[in-house]
Amino acid sequence: VGQDMLEKYKLLPGNAILAEKEHQPLFEELQKLPNVQYIAGGATQNSIRVAQWMLQEPNATAYMGCIGSDENGNKLKKACEADGVNALYLEDKSTPTGTCATLIVGIERSLCTNLDAANNYKVDHCKSAENWKVVEAAKVVYSAGFFATVSPDSIKEASKQKAADGGLYCMNLSAPFLMQVPPFKAVFTETMPLVDFLFGNETEARTWAETESWDTTDVAFIATRLSLIPSAKSRKRTVVITQGCDPTIVAINGHVTEYPVLTLPKEKLVDTNGAGDAYVGGFLAGLVKGKSIEECCKAGAYAAAEIVQRSGCTFPPKPDGEGQEHRGVLQGRCLRRRRDRAAQRLHLPSQARLQVLSSSCLM
Repeated sequence: VGQDMLEKYKLLPGNAILAEKEHQPLFEELQKLPNVQYIAGGATQNSIRVAQWMLQEPNATAYMGCIGSDENGNKLKKACEADGVNALYLEDKSTPTGTCATLIVGIERSLCTNLDAANNYKVDHCKSAENWKVVEAAKVVYSAGFFATVSPDSIKEASKQKAADGGLYCMNLSAPFLMQVPPFKAVFTETMPLVDFLFGNETEARTWAETESWDTTDVAFIATRLSLIPSAKSRKRTVVITQGCDPTIVAINGHVTEYPVLTLPKEKLVDTNGAGDAYVGGFLAGLVKGKSIEECCKAGAYAAAEIVQRSGCTFPPKPDGEGQEHRGVLQGRCLRRRRDRAAQRLHLPSQARLQVLSSSCLM
């Protein structure tokens, strides 16, 4: 789309927000465009689909969230089934499936999300006997930070369970506004002692520091402090902060290591939206396989490299040796500002993690 559409709806490049009343006409406007695409998406669902692809074992992953009983909800079911993900959806018959408008100007994107059914996920669904068995059996539970706006009780119950059974609980900062709104920030603060792996990007890390009055913009220092927030577990927290084309920063118990990312020539870049979700998916797949942090970072970089060469969060039938010296990952910030591509997409989030907002995946 053009910059004028972002300005019309007061949207910012590189940002993610929840749709308000004044944003509702945007969805109708996008639907009328000749080049609009409909893609199964959502931050957490993207990550788990990528992890499932990397693992190449049917039903190695499961996903919980809320969808409507409608065509969009069916699209999400079919996407997960095709990818081998065990989708355990709560279906809301009175509310439509959530959607996220993704507006792309050049390689920058702005996300505006209608949670709808995704906003109606309930902890009772997670705690039902059949679904809770899946939670208990999971080696890794991951939630995007967006889920803090939907079901804090689900985050609380799942993180407590992993603390009790020795599994890993992972969380993502996901978007600056989540740290800027006190009730949402409170969910992070309460959950942090039980978080084993915390993901985010440099902007989200700096926003956390700002809300904590740390008076610094040094990402490595911020990651260090995040890793040192007291843990209720014997395991030390690992903080993973991606920085586009700059090295990924990993802090463990106050010690920082930088892992380089690979680069792609600009002609191979098709769509950088979802690259961060893919990185997390590759990283989580590495964790499940018991790989080292370095190998997990390589797996994340490989997954992101594959996704940015395609439209939407899609991938080839099989990974080509995850984390090996591939042809690279995202030139991130280096190319993000190049206005050499225009498109728009209406994503269908999955319910609880929702296109951009949230949910939990279990592995």
